[in-house]
Amino acid sequence: MVLIGVLVVVAFIHSRFNIVPNLVATTQLPSTTQEFPAINTAGLTNTQGALLTLLKQEYREQPPGTKYSMGTEESWCADFVSWIMKEADAPLSNPNNGGWRIPGTYTLRDYYESVGKFKPADAEYSPKVGDVVLYDNPSPHGQHTNIVVKNDNGTVTTVGGNEGGKIRIQTNILQEDPGLVGYGVL
Repeated sequence: MVLIGVLVVVAFIHSRFNIVPNLVATTQLPSTTQEFPAINTAGLTNTQGALLTLLKQEYREQPPGTKYSMGTEESWCADFVSWIMKEADAPLSNPNNGGWRIPGTYTLRDYYESVGKFKPADAEYSPKVGDVVLYDNPSPHGQHTNIVVKNDNGTVTTVGGNEGGKIRIQTNILQEDPGLVGYGVL
């Protein structure tokens, strides 16, 4: 009986329904008052520059998540990514309905795979400014996505929506994240 209980707990921890990573991430996230990171923009494309400008603006303003989800009350990390890409003139296309908004991380991955722009975590790929990071359990982020603003030899700074209910900046070594799924390439 104890073995069955342990197996159920292990299965839950690694399932997509596990809310524990999001609860942990919420309590361990940096504040929203830190400065937006200084980024060398030399050599960036116009789209990358536009993304950085938008991310900095949205981080400073901290609007509610419904701004990105067309008014829908839902987890909004993928909505945030979709909205930023649309506003930077690099819109995504929801494979289910053709619209610009992709409200879920699984559909976001499906989109990047369908257009040949998905790099799995085990690929030898170094994310660039504007790439989208995708996570799943057992990541401390849980099922989540955010956007790369800086990669300093594997230490990656991201900006994401719905991180503790806010837009936040995080710096991590992504390859150490056990739930890193991969990258949507800009």
